[in-house]
Amino acid sequence: MNTMTSEKNSSTQMTTRMVESLNQVLADSYALLGLTHLAHWNVEGANFFGLHKAFEEQYQELFEAVDEIAERVRAIGGYAVGGLHRLASMAGIEEFTPPLAQKDYVAALVTAHEKLLQDAIQARETAGQVNDLESQDLMIGRITHHEKTLWMLKSFLK
Repeated sequence: MNTMTSEKNSSTQMTTRMVESLNQVLADSYALLGLTHLAHWNVEGANFFGLHKAFEEQYQELFEAVDEIAERVRAIGGYAVGGLHRLASMAGIEEFTPPLAQKDYVAALVTAHEKLLQDAIQARETAGQVNDLESQDLMIGRITHHEKTLWMLKSFLK
């Protein structure tokens, strides 16, 4: 095998790893978006207004994030995953069925954010390994966002 063929195969393998990693974060984010929207619609009780507004801000931010992640997948030569069944299956994030107590909505969203955070960290690491600084930057931004959201959600539970 000549050097050019070897380099092309290596580049293709690196792109495949990055696409798979970003698609995992995409699936997680879409699943979390759906759950956050579900909590927004169905939360009730003494803290209704605060949680309803917070969940709305969170799902709107996630809607923008999934588009940005999917477009990054396309920019590096891959195809974004889609379809509700496939996204939910890939994410593996446990769904909940309303009605729930406010603390249970928040606790379920904490669990989902933690799962997404771990996959975003893995995607950041993969991006570093394949020298994809743009994807790494995107994942650093997502990690920062989810860490902040986790802090806020966990603060509610105290």
